Amino acid sequence: MFEIPLFPLNTVLFPGTPLQLHIFEERYKRMVSTCLADRTPFGVVLIRHGYEALGPLAEPFRIGCTAQIIQAENLDGGRINITTLGKERFRILKLDSLTQPYLVGQVETYPLSGADGPDLNIPRNELRLRLGRYLARLSAAKLLELSEPDLPGNPILLAYLAAAVLHITPMQKQQILSISGARDLLVRLVAVYDRELALLDRFLQEPADTNDVFSRN
Repeated sequence: MFEIPLFPLNTVLFPGTPLQLHIFEERYKRMVSTCLADRTPFGVVLIRHGYEALGPLAEPFRIGCTAQIIQAENLDGGRINITTLGKERFRILKLDSLTQPYLVGQVETYPLSGADGPDLNIPRNELRLRLGRYLARLSAAKLLELSEPDLPGNPILLAYLAAAVLHITPMQKQQILSISGARDLLVRLVAVYDRELALLDRFLQEPADTNDVFSRN
């Protein structure tokens, strides 16, 4: 178990994927400054109830991902632009909203079970194929500027990359982040990609408002 500052957001961070943030609230400027000085991560958690900014501390979901700051740009007024990289999942055991102006969590790491299992090759290959098709269709629909993607061979890194690029709701992404087993994660993503690819194919065959391209449920 360890202690980590928490940043509730309306987004989900996955291990191995980047996240850029503009820090403007005093409480989070303080949090980020401490993380930069100590070279320590903070935790990104999806908001369950509440708001990102300028209000009471939001209530987060209990499973999140640590974010290591890899680049920071200081701006006028103490604002900071940061680029972070998702590192590892964690589960919140206890929340502290009094010690600091931001949330602090007592957490434990939450690694995927079966991440080294021999039964991941088939679902990994199925997901890799669908992810390549999905990115190509986004490019064809002019919804993404894409060069030839360099997809990771590691099944877990591939899965989290695939989850990050999906145009689905944050709640759906939170459900994916919360999956406990590696094979279940890959199999779930294959099913989600089958659905999203069907929606993209329908859009490409019958042009429509791009706001209706992606699944809302």
